[in-house]
Amino acid sequence: MRRLPRTLYGQLLLTLLTSVLLANVIGIALVLTDREQLTRTLRAEYVAQHLADMINLLDETPPANRGKLAGAMSSPLVQVVLGHPWLDSRKADWPEASMLCQLIRDDLNFPYRMQVLSFREDEPNAPEGLLTPFMEPGMHVFSPADKQFGVKAVPSDMEAGEQELKIQMATVQVTLRDGTVATFRIGQVVSPKETPWRVTAWLLLVALVVAAVSAWAVRRLTRPLALFSKAASGLAANLDQPALPETGTQEVVNATRAFNRMQKELQRFLQTRSQMLAGVSHDLRLPITRIRLRLEQLQESPQRQAIERDLVEMDQLIGDTLAYLRLGQGNESRVLLNLDALLEGAIEDIEALGAQVRYASEPVKPLLARPQALRRCIANLLENARRYGGDGVIEVRLLERDGRVEVLVRDHGPGIADADLERVFEPYVRLEHSRAKHTGGSGLGLAIARAIAREHDGDILLFNHPQGGLCAELNFPAQRAA
Repeated sequence: MRRLPRTLYGQLLLTLLTSVLLANVIGIALVLTDREQLTRTLRAEYVAQHLADMINLLDETPPANRGKLAGAMSSPLVQVVLGHPWLDSRKADWPEASMLCQLIRDDLNFPYRMQVLSFREDEPNAPEGLLTPFMEPGMHVFSPADKQFGVKAVPSDMEAGEQELKIQMATVQVTLRDGTVATFRIGQVVSPKETPWRVTAWLLLVALVVAAVSAWAVRRLTRPLALFSKAASGLAANLDQPALPETGTQEVVNATRAFNRMQKELQRFLQTRSQMLAGVSHDLRLPITRIRLRLEQLQESPQRQAIERDLVEMDQLIGDTLAYLRLGQGNESRVLLNLDALLEGAIEDIEALGAQVRYASEPVKPLLARPQALRRCIANLLENARRYGGDGVIEVRLLERDGRVEVLVRDHGPGIADADLERVFEPYVRLEHSRAKHTGGSGLGLAIARAIAREHDGDILLFNHPQGGLCAELNFPAQRAA
């Protein structure tokens, strides 16, 4: 099942070709079977007509002249013997025997006593001279008669590999009206079975024509769906992409129209949200600024310091929330970026806050990325390691393998419970009770970092190091062409 096509185009094409070819194979098999059955029926009718004419003629001929007439009737494939005793042997058990007997009776002028016999070469009571058919000189019996009143005969000088001849034989005895027993041994050369090349060629021609027409028709029907799938995949990366053309079947047109309507609604929603964010940013930061101005008029005291800390935390929370909500709406373009230099700059910033960082990198060629967004993503990972990793050294490693860039940030803190490794990416989720206390933060750092990673078609994974500490792995494809 794994080798079957998974695309709609491939499955439809495979279904059409399989059904048409199967129908052709079955139809051709039925035609060949009917043709063979018709040929056998016509052959039996010809033999029966020939025998009936000879029997009628012998019965009408005076007994004195029957010997000469029997000799004249004999030929390489017909042997006529008069006066042979009536044979008592098992009746013929091949399917054509009863049909042949009935066909002969239908053409006789009188209901003669008649029997159709079946003998084999090894039967002790086989009549001498009746089992070996009259064949042309140079032929000899190759095998005894089978149940289809036949023997195989080959020329004595035939080379190996040549087609042998098969002669169908029948032994018929009739008692004429004067009591004379006429014995007939009649046979026909059967055409050897050959491979039906014309039928095979016809089947191949039908297969090629059906394959070409089916491929064109299925491609024409599924092409709008392919464009629809491509547009849906690129919607997250570029919401302002051109609308899809509403062409194709009615079902595809309806789906395309609904998709275009959804894209417009999303654009309208994001525009409204952007306007709301601008208003919220202004309305929230303006009271904070007024409070700070009023604090400047107060004397230095513990209460003033506590209020200032609260204002800083509020400002940071507002900034992180707005930054999280603005993700995916930025106008920053991808540029060719030296990731190693960007990492060194982010490490210098975190070291200025007192963190100790050990950095190791492998050669990574410049790649396309959004520098400001990617720098914020890495800075959030480093800040997370600084806040919750204790006093240990932060280890940072950069490498590229299998076309993907990996940035690994490891701290030496207590780590995170396995059940919380995914939950910490949710907005406003903080685990200070399990890692460190009074560390601050808005609970949006990892959520923003993962959102930026996914904007670069990548992701961030968290796992506990076997030797202790938490590891954050940022990975995304290394794109170097526009």
